[in-house]
Amino acid sequence: MSGAEAAIPAVPAALRLPGGLSDAQLYQHHENDVALRHLDPVSLSMARMGRAAPLDRNRELTVTRALTLPEAAAATARTGGRLTSSGSSKVEQLSEGWPETPPGADPLPGQLDRWLAARGAELVAIRRHIHAHPELSGQEFETAALVARELTRAGLSPRMLPKGNGLMCDIGYGERVIALRADLDALPLPDTKDVPYRSTVDNVCHACGHDVHTTVLLGVGLALAQLAERGELPGRVRLLFQPAEETMPSGAPEVIAAGGLKDVAAIFALHCAPQLPVGLVGVRSGPFTAAADKIEVRLTGRGGHTARPHLTADLVHALGRILVDVPSLLDRKLDARAGVSMVWGAVRAGEAANAIPIEGIARGTIRVLSRDAWRDVPELVTKLVHDVIAPTGAECEVTYTRGVPPVVNDRLATAIIAGAAGAALGPDRVVEAEISMGGEDFAFYLDGVPGSMIRLGVGVPGAETKFDIHQSSFDVDERAIGHGVRIMVHTALAALGAGAF
Repeated sequence: MSGAEAAIPAVPAALRLPGGLSDAQLYQHHENDVALRHLDPVSLSMARMGRAAPLDRNRELTVTRALTLPEAAAATARTGGRLTSSGSSKVEQLSEGWPETPPGADPLPGQLDRWLAARGAELVAIRRHIHAHPELSGQEFETAALVARELTRAGLSPRMLPKGNGLMCDIGYGERVIALRADLDALPLPDTKDVPYRSTVDNVCHACGHDVHTTVLLGVGLALAQLAERGELPGRVRLLFQPAEETMPSGAPEVIAAGGLKDVAAIFALHCAPQLPVGLVGVRSGPFTAAADKIEVRLTGRGGHTARPHLTADLVHALGRILVDVPSLLDRKLDARAGVSMVWGAVRAGEAANAIPIEGIARGTIRVLSRDAWRDVPELVTKLVHDVIAPTGAECEVTYTRGVPPVVNDRLATAIIAGAAGAALGPDRVVEAEISMGGEDFAFYLDGVPGSMIRLGVGVPGAETKFDIHQSSFDVDERAIGHGVRIMVHTALAALGAGAF
């Protein structure tokens, strides 16, 4: 033990580790405890009675074993995701990986920093359990039940969404509510990582970090419950665990319809950013992510021999004009500052080299940063397609499918979460986030209340392998979980104290 560690004052009884366990004993305790609680999901009524499912699978012990702390995470990244013996985890690194208060940061109230450091192993184990048991959009029943059980064990009263694959939970009291949101769903991708917590579900993987988002918000709930129990939470905070962020229609409107924004003054969220090293946070006021819509153009017309195209509608030529001309014309019809990107992803027409087909199809996406431009785009694009096709003689059917609106972060809300991130990690750890042309259904909440989303750095510093979201090999530096909890607790407390909302 270092001199600095020896100088730490005794932990209050209310925050002491279970049974005075050492780090190594605590780790063993958590790997068994998480597996026991979540191996075979039980009903909330059973959880309230303190009953849990029997532990009968060795797989769970493997999943919750070997914490990826700094040395292990870096070794894993350097080997392209392969866990090597030299990168095996060491429980004694836990304190180093989960500092009570990062240098330059402000401590959390109620000695929550010490509480969080003590719960680090359990939170990582929960993240790994979720990662190993991913559920696709709309099917997040077991993940939602896991979160509900943990919140119930902390003395809270979560409410399941009507379908049972999401939940919300209020903590504290007050007329004005500050909401925090996390998403639960995984992607239909194989998990190609060679790690103990690799997905146990074929072709389903948490490749976007939603397992981290869920674990962070769960940790925030458990921390705020500590404050509320002692009467030190100055208001009401609502946790929103949302299903189906990755699909359309998405889950945010379901949460809103279930009362998720009732009495809410402001809402906040974070998203994993592998481009940022762990310990950094990206913030931005204004446009943050783009609207993401889909378009399908179906052409029909008289086919024939390629030797006599003048006797046909020549659908392949017509498709070519759509692919090239429509995006180019769209750029000229909208303000360049609107941030519009139209890209085709699929084209199909014919089989034979010497036959002009009678049907062709093109599919693509349209992404827009400006809310005003987004409202006008469907009608404008549809007209452009018809105008381009008219001289060819082909018949045209356009199907335009609305996706999610753009995320436009509120100025005041962004200032609050940026300040909270600086308080949580140190002001030098907050950087300006880049605008993303990806879509995020957090935008639906911002249609109703002010709010802001930030990017949480999860990249391993110095790693040769650079991960991106939606990659089947995606993984995170798990120290980001502790950073995320600290940021969102500071955010909730700062927003509760802000009278401008």
